[in-house]
Amino acid sequence: MVFLRCHRSKYIWATLGVLAFLWLYIFPVYRIPSDKEMVDEVLRQGQIWTRNQTGVDLYRKLLTECCDPKRMFAVTKENSPIGKVLWYDGEIYHYHTVNNETYPFFVQDTPLQLPLKKCSVVGNGGVLKHSGCGKEIDQADFIMRCNLPPLSKEYTTDVGTRTHLVSANPSIIEKNFQNLLWSRKSFVESMKAFGSSYIYIPAFSMKPGTDPSLRAYHTLADSASSQTVLFANPDFLKNVGRFWKNHGVHGKRLSTGLFLVSLALGLCEEVTTYGFWPFSVGLDERPVSHHYYDNILPSSRFHTMPEEFLQLWHLHKSGTLRMRVGDCAKEGQEPKREK
Repeated sequence: MVFLRCHRSKYIWATLGVLAFLWLYIFPVYRIPSDKEMVDEVLRQGQIWTRNQTGVDLYRKLLTECCDPKRMFAVTKENSPIGKVLWYDGEIYHYHTVNNETYPFFVQDTPLQLPLKKCSVVGNGGVLKHSGCGKEIDQADFIMRCNLPPLSKEYTTDVGTRTHLVSANPSIIEKNFQNLLWSRKSFVESMKAFGSSYIYIPAFSMKPGTDPSLRAYHTLADSASSQTVLFANPDFLKNVGRFWKNHGVHGKRLSTGLFLVSLALGLCEEVTTYGFWPFSVGLDERPVSHHYYDNILPSSRFHTMPEEFLQLWHLHKSGTLRMRVGDCAKEGQEPKREK
């Protein structure tokens, strides 16, 4: 009886050990730096930055091997012929089979003139307010923006005016334009702010987002828009998500910003990011709103923004990309704390 009890006890402890190991693998125990610690870290780094071509080449190679952004970032007739099964990257059991109805919506092949040279990837963080970064952003050869942000006159000094590619998540179409089920005029008018850009829509990430995404395509086509809709390839999104999970980002889903930065690292010779700052205080230790245009917080169920920032900050320190988190109007000046 004692032997059986000891054997059972060892079995239980072994089982608990395995479960604990699995838990730590899925939800690793580590501490994200506090807002103040990150402010101190950025201030120590200062404005000095040197591009590291070896780091640039390495990440382009890694992203090419895992995700092939040049060929796979968008769904095209070349990579998704009729009969191709597109498995939704945000859901396990749903898929879309390319058919005669959806195939004509896809561009023939990657439409970008590669390689792209100097790229700006513009997030929507409140750190952009009063940054004066608009002129610097607009000087890039190719500018990517996230989730149809407002570009009205009151913001352009800080965020610029030019756009070459802007993402449009179906959740934005649902929230701001009622899934385009009723009037579509406001959607067409708001899209004019992005000029003749590419509209990058993850239509095949979550099944509920497919119909609103296709309606967005039809709305722009019917209005004779000069914009081109590109549907994000779910295979690309899935592989990019796996890539960053292997590098320490454990959120349920990457933010749109990190997807676009990944795309830029794979396609651009030089990448600078703006508006990526998920902390509640800025370099002057004053409060920072979540977005430059509002202070509505995102759902914490999907993204781990501080983890994403730490990965990008590592790339900044290594010279692989440049992060702008301070005041562009005071180029060359070290950020100082307010007394």
